[in-house]
Amino acid sequence: MAVWIQAQQLQGEALHQMQSLYGHHFPIEVRHYLSQWIESQTWDSIDLENPQEEFRAKRLLESLVQELQNKAEHQVGEDGFLLKIKLGHYANQLKSTYDRCPLELVRCIKHILYTEQRLVREANDSSSPGGGLLDSMSQKHLQINQTFEELRMMTQDTENDLRKLQHNQEYFIIQYQESLRIQAQLSSLSTLPPADRLLREPALQTKRATVEAWLTREANTLQKYRLDLAEKHQKTLQLLHKQQTIILDDELIQWKRRQQLAGNGGPPEGGLDVVQSWCEKLAETNWQNRQQIRRAEHLRQQLPIPGPIEELLTDLNKQITDIISALVTSTFIIEKQPPQVLKTQTKFAATVRLLVGGKLNVHMNPPQVKATIISEQQAKGLLKKENTRNDSSGEILNNNCVMEYHQATGTLSAHFRNMSLKRIKRSDRRGAESVTEEKFTILFESQFSVGGNELMFQVKTLSLPVVVIVHGSQDNNATATVLWDNAFAEPGRVPFSVPDKVLWPQLCEALNMKFKAEVQSTRGLSEENLVFLAQKAFSSSSINPEEYRSLTMTWSQFNRESLPGRNFTFWQWFDGVMELTKKHLKPHWNDGAILGFVNKQQAQDMLMSKPNGTFLLRFSDSEIGGITIAWVAENPNKAGERLVWNLMPYTTKDFSIRSLADRISDLNHLLFLYPDRPKDEVFSKYYTPPLSKAVDGYVKPQIKQVVPEFATASSDSASGNQTYMDHASSPAVSHSHTYGMYPPSADSMLDGDGDFDLDDTMDVARHVEELLRRPMESQWIGHTQS
Repeated sequence: MAVWIQAQQLQGEALHQMQSLYGHHFPIEVRHYLSQWIESQTWDSIDLENPQEEFRAKRLLESLVQELQNKAEHQVGEDGFLLKIKLGHYANQLKSTYDRCPLELVRCIKHILYTEQRLVREANDSSSPGGGLLDSMSQKHLQINQTFEELRMMTQDTENDLRKLQHNQEYFIIQYQESLRIQAQLSSLSTLPPADRLLREPALQTKRATVEAWLTREANTLQKYRLDLAEKHQKTLQLLHKQQTIILDDELIQWKRRQQLAGNGGPPEGGLDVVQSWCEKLAETNWQNRQQIRRAEHLRQQLPIPGPIEELLTDLNKQITDIISALVTSTFIIEKQPPQVLKTQTKFAATVRLLVGGKLNVHMNPPQVKATIISEQQAKGLLKKENTRNDSSGEILNNNCVMEYHQATGTLSAHFRNMSLKRIKRSDRRGAESVTEEKFTILFESQFSVGGNELMFQVKTLSLPVVVIVHGSQDNNATATVLWDNAFAEPGRVPFSVPDKVLWPQLCEALNMKFKAEVQSTRGLSEENLVFLAQKAFSSSSINPEEYRSLTMTWSQFNRESLPGRNFTFWQWFDGVMELTKKHLKPHWNDGAILGFVNKQQAQDMLMSKPNGTFLLRFSDSEIGGITIAWVAENPNKAGERLVWNLMPYTTKDFSIRSLADRISDLNHLLFLYPDRPKDEVFSKYYTPPLSKAVDGYVKPQIKQVVPEFATASSDSASGNQTYMDHASSPAVSHSHTYGMYPPSADSMLDGDGDFDLDDTMDVARHVEELLRRPMESQWIGHTQS
């Protein structure tokens, strides 16, 4: 809801405070008629203390005047005539007032908006303890902006006090020199005759006493001014430290956490522009207060007055230096992380950014950033400040980069575009740990000075953990390590410790996030899908999701120990499903055509209640990255008996030959996608278009899938087409109706579980292709279908 709409609902003292914001400097009518435009502008992005921002402020002033003039032009009628004159007058008034100082207009409007937002929030908090007109994020950002306004006013107040102190001290020094002059005159009286000395001495004594009394009083006053100023600086630094903690330890850490989850497929971490604008305001306020404290120290040295002020100023100077140091070191961040699965001899990129680099003029002498790969143990030593300066765990090529300042965006960053890990030095592994569980990190470090070499900084930042592989076959297990780390890393951890076991719902959230990102689908894993995964993970048959909520899964169960009766882990099976779906099944998954996470028994129970020819698609239990078709049909070996058949699983290799939709089209005994959707209604839009007509008497061969036990020969007298896969009400498992195109076989291609051997059927298809390449009789030249 717009702030102005809410501000109009204020009552009592809050309404009076809101009204007092307006006047000749900014009429309330302008706020009312241009409320939407005013609230849509980026006032906060303009740095009021930067003269270079005056151009942007000027543009905003011109836009404001133009908006008022446009509003005035659209007024009609008697009332509109008066309003037209009024708005036109306000346009000229604002242009006249702020044309030479457009930044003051920005300051004025920012103050108005901050105050209105504060009044609305306070009114809302008092009337609605459990809810708010503004969402929590907006309120938090509003509070941050209001605190910055408060800090600006406090800093301006201490600046005024400092100038007053300096003025008073300069006058004190002048009076002190006067007292010395009087003392010198009194001393010189000894050389005069007694009569002259008696005549002039009393007046000088009186004058000296008056000046000394004034100096005593003024010295106490100056001391009080100094102590009051130090107390104000202390309060400013306290609020400044609190604000900086919120921005660095909350907002920036949350951004880093979002960045880490984005590595698992979470939503993008978002831009850094808002956080950078806050950090720049912190840098500016910090530096202004530091300069004030140093000026106060200079005044103390210029005129030493006994008291506690020396110790206070020393403490303040240390505090502000620590605050600035924390800000600079914490805002040296990795904007674009290197890949977390890092293959040797492969080019990779990363981007490092210093959020306060532009504000502190670091770009005037651009620093160089160096990248080094270090082990988990070395990263721990680094955080403990142990001497690991020359330690590395490998060699990175093109690992030095100079930071560049981008004037348009105000960002200072280093873009490593062509790094490559030449070699890696692995540490001794622990227990059952494999190479794909070993974590490294890229250390980025730099050094530079700020404030004309007043302060020197050495900054370092660590990338998210990376797993180094040397072959693509290791990618699957390395991704598991990264997924677990990104999902379950805790804030402030020792590098790179993660829990050895997590609650099943936590893992479900991570798997769902990864699945949606990999498949690029809004259709995630349903509760039924997650129950299926739980059954697989815990070797359970329960279909009650509540039974799994309190269970935990260990890392070993996730990707060390093979599933019962299988030679692959839970993660390897799940990752295979994702890869297959991403490469070949994405549209069908998005359409809801693939049930996927259903076991063989569940498929049988679901299909047996449906008509013959009903089928479903489920991921294979026994093969990584496989999907199978299960359908219900008559048992060709026993009349009146219905069975559920399962085709041998398809894999990526199979779909590189022929797509899933075309394979389903080939199998004429498949009629309805579970529960009752005609298959062509679901899959026809994905069928490969018919081949073009023959050219020069030749026909391009085509592979089609055949399941011999469910293929029957029939002729279409109208078209002359030969069909080998028509559905029959009682199909017989026979290979005789193949028109000599299939080799005779006495053995069925069914295995003991009623599954078809896909390799055998594809052998048949390849045989068909070979026959098609041979010279054909004239009746085949016009059209061929196999």
